[in-house]
Amino acid sequence: MTVHFPVSSEHGLQTLMSRGPIARRHFLAAVAGAGAWPLRSWAQQPAIPLVGALINGSPQDARSLVAPFRDGLGEQGYVEGQNVAVEYRWAEGRNERLSPLATELINQRVAVLATLYGASAALAAKALTRSIPIVFLTGGDASELGIVANRDRPEANLTGVSGITDFLVARQIGLLRTLFPNGRSFALLTNPASANANRLVQITQEVARSIRRELVMATATSDGELDSAFALLAERRPNGVVVPTNAFFLSVRRRIVALAENCKLAAIYDVREFVEAGGLMSYGGSITDAYRQGGIYAGRILTGAKPTDLPVMLPTKFEIAVNLKTAKALGLSMSPLLLARADEVIE
Repeated sequence: MTVHFPVSSEHGLQTLMSRGPIARRHFLAAVAGAGAWPLRSWAQQPAIPLVGALINGSPQDARSLVAPFRDGLGEQGYVEGQNVAVEYRWAEGRNERLSPLATELINQRVAVLATLYGASAALAAKALTRSIPIVFLTGGDASELGIVANRDRPEANLTGVSGITDFLVARQIGLLRTLFPNGRSFALLTNPASANANRLVQITQEVARSIRRELVMATATSDGELDSAFALLAERRPNGVVVPTNAFFLSVRRRIVALAENCKLAAIYDVREFVEAGGLMSYGGSITDAYRQGGIYAGRILTGAKPTDLPVMLPTKFEIAVNLKTAKALGLSMSPLLLARADEVIE
């Protein structure tokens, strides 16, 4: 049944409202129904979930690492800009910015907060929320760093991808010894602001003692301190230097590589991104794969999984990368055996 009301003018509306209570009720019901229809239609449209990405790096240096995170989301059926939105915040290697930036994302009521990259970002987010799921990426051991207590069944609202620190340094110094079999000293460059720094120092000292080699320590938390650290290394002349990955070092990797080259130092890094920037060689887990796994976990949480149901993942892919151009500039000869073991050789 269609009811027509003469409401096309003010006179028509007055005429309708003067016809009595029944006509008025029909009119109000029709208006209510007309107003409710678009509201019901709008409510039936699914909301696009929002993912927060807290990246302790700079957009210029870290943007290439966002692509594998998006790939991981895509493997779970989420495409940024179509059925998921991602809000990015960049701390540029400055740990003091992590809490304010994480707070901004939390206030936007993100469905998942991904902290990419480093233990400091994960710990900052953990201190701010117990309800929003957090997916972390860290180069150090997440359980040793206090991010989670149980990697197999993480508690509360955190899960993610954890690094393995213990055996990396021994393998890295072992690779340096293939270049300097009679070398008497090696060095470690650390960032004291990194949550993993103390553990790295302890492990590296143990390795140096086990092979009866001197260990030179250098530290840097800023650009200015990097200059001082490499000035110290240039004075002490170790046979090689181990440069672990943390958010600050990763964000200024081109500068670190240039300083090592200027000081004629053979340096080994955790991730191939340093070698791509001109570093000598690297040994460690794939950071690209870690970002992809982080995207996969974020996607699984969006589909309903709980962090406690997702065991913290450990790296399963370790790679060696070598830059022959840098080796030539340093006057080093890479053994055929080392090159045969390398997953990537840049000429």
